[in-house]
Amino acid sequence: MTEESGRHIGLLGATGVGVGAIVGGGILALTGVAFASAGPAALVAFAANGAIAALTAVSFARLARAFPESGGTYTFAKKVLSVEIAFSVGWVVWFASIVAAVLYALGFAAFATEAAARLLALVAVEVPWIRAPLPRLVVALAATAFATVPLLMRAAGGAQWATIGKLVVFAALLAGGAVAWLRAPAGTTAEAYDPFLPQGMLGIAHAMGYTFIALQGFDLIAAVGGEVRDPRRNLPRAIYISLGLALAIYLPLLFLITTVGVAPELPIEAAAAANPEGLVAEAAERFLGPVGFWLVLVAGVLSMLSALQANLFGASRVAFALARDRTLPRWLGQLRSGAGVPAVAVALTAGGVVLVILAVGDVASAGAASSLIFLISFAMVHWAAILARRRSGARGFPAVATIGALLCLALAVFQGFAVPEAGRVVTLWLGAGAALYFTWLAPGARLADASAEALDPDHARLRGRSPLVLVPIANPTSAASLVAVAGALRTPGTGRLLLLHVVPPPERPESPETAGLRDAQEILAESLRASFERELAPETVVSVAADPWLEIVRVARTRRCETLLVGLPQLLAAGAEARTEELMQRVPSDVVVLRAPPRWRIRDAEQILVPLGGRRDHGHLRARLLASLARWRPRTLTFVRIVPTSMPAEALRRAEREALAIARDEASGPYQVEVVASDDPGGELTRRIAACDLAVLGIRRPERRGRLFGELVLRIARETATPLLLISRRL
Repeated sequence: MTEESGRHIGLLGATGVGVGAIVGGGILALTGVAFASAGPAALVAFAANGAIAALTAVSFARLARAFPESGGTYTFAKKVLSVEIAFSVGWVVWFASIVAAVLYALGFAAFATEAAARLLALVAVEVPWIRAPLPRLVVALAATAFATVPLLMRAAGGAQWATIGKLVVFAALLAGGAVAWLRAPAGTTAEAYDPFLPQGMLGIAHAMGYTFIALQGFDLIAAVGGEVRDPRRNLPRAIYISLGLALAIYLPLLFLITTVGVAPELPIEAAAAANPEGLVAEAAERFLGPVGFWLVLVAGVLSMLSALQANLFGASRVAFALARDRTLPRWLGQLRSGAGVPAVAVALTAGGVVLVILAVGDVASAGAASSLIFLISFAMVHWAAILARRRSGARGFPAVATIGALLCLALAVFQGFAVPEAGRVVTLWLGAGAALYFTWLAPGARLADASAEALDPDHARLRGRSPLVLVPIANPTSAASLVAVAGALRTPGTGRLLLLHVVPPPERPESPETAGLRDAQEILAESLRASFERELAPETVVSVAADPWLEIVRVARTRRCETLLVGLPQLLAAGAEARTEELMQRVPSDVVVLRAPPRWRIRDAEQILVPLGGRRDHGHLRARLLASLARWRPRTLTFVRIVPTSMPAEALRRAEREALAIARDEASGPYQVEVVASDDPGGELTRRIAACDLAVLGIRRPERRGRLFGELVLRIARETATPLLLISRRL
């Protein structure tokens, strides 16, 4: 799906995603729970949740405008936090939308079975078992399947008929309730709100925790941001419109239910406790008669179905974004040919909904767990907004995001203690995600993240990173080559480059004018000239030390450099291997060794060969380097693995799969993979390297009594003049 062809949702469609998820489903399913917990003060609980949601919507709108990509909360976290934290956020948000979909599937089943029972009663057919748990479970599963099918067929997320229909129904309910309130005897409102706080402030807190999910849905607009046209304009508008419309419906409806929706002699909390799921329908029947009851049933069916589909839609896009960044398996990101639909992500999300329906089966528990998860994820969104604002250079205190984060966290902590089952569900899901990530997904996710940082100038800046590449330069003829390679290794945007030259102390203090000073001037001039040609602004350090190798170690440690680039034009020179090995053992940095002729330019390298040995020790560094080279222009990139001719067929197929997986993870552009059988691996590899423009070889840092440059590297150095980049990942 390309950037432009994938943007097929306008302002109306984006608003429909939010309205479909927010309006109706939560209030119809959880109003009874709220009134049972807080009595008439449930109105305050919903208003307080509305204030928290409004603060959160501001952070969502700002981040969606800055990062108009699919993934929503996960994408925001990925931009400003580490890949591990971003995975945790995405994992939680994916599950939160799944649990929200479960809530609405079960709510749909409750309203649909009640409607069916009432319709059958009209024709004098009594089916008492239709309200039993098993039929409702079957209906919830059927509703999930019904909502999933359109999402598998078209990218826009299904029709908007259910959303439009429920808005019409709610308008009729509000109009009828307003007429009933105007006709009510004087003093009705005062009597309905006395006592106002039957359960005290604790009741309001309980009601807020249970029902916060009723205002969830505007976040799904950000989750599909990569499919919205003119996103910087339409995404914030859709977020504000959908939340504002929900509050404009919810608060008046709650007021009408409290004042004219129950019998005067029956406290609202008692009526809610007796029939929490049917409270709204009974209230509508009181002020509109049987028509009101059926309007609520129709609104319930439409609301639950549209909210179910909206959450399935948003959750599948979160899973798709996770797979795209390799924090979930790559196959989850496959698009259905011709439709641009992440069908696998949709199907797996629907499967998760089915499993949770079978495991939970209770509307209140699903609402409590979902509210807790969304509160945690919304607090993370506020945190991301604060970090993005600070790292973008904005001034002033981020009051909205700070207050929103504190309120979300406070309510989440209360909810975790008040409903321990919800806390256990969240803990178990996070534990499962951590186990999955660190045992399976972490290597691929980190490689994708390394490539993204090398390609995106904003990546490191938004994460507050400013990695340093240290380049010792001892010869002016190698300055241009080293600066060019350093430019490729340097992280775009905030990455820093430090050029180091070490001058030996004068032999006689009374004669400070030495050849070393004259060389320093020439080297400094040549290095800066090469840097300016490549639009680099390096730092420069000229230090005095008797042993330049030890000085390099000192500077690398004190400056905390992330990558050390060393030029060794003569790998076979006496002492070169030993000193390089000593350097690698002492510096806590990635090390890159360049063997190239004088004034060689890395930008001229068209044919790049990457020999593979079956291990991924250097994958992170190699992915970063290859992505940097792809940033300039496409290259002909070949991954090659040499295997013995005696290798069994099954082992050969496994080697081919492993080589293909490594190339797919590390390459940032077109590539080819070759697995070659040869009885002379060294000779075969040497011949191939001699025919290319650049070879990138990984070298392992030796254990005791080991050798840094093995026989294969030394043979390549002896028999080829091809530039070599020898890379070694930090220990």
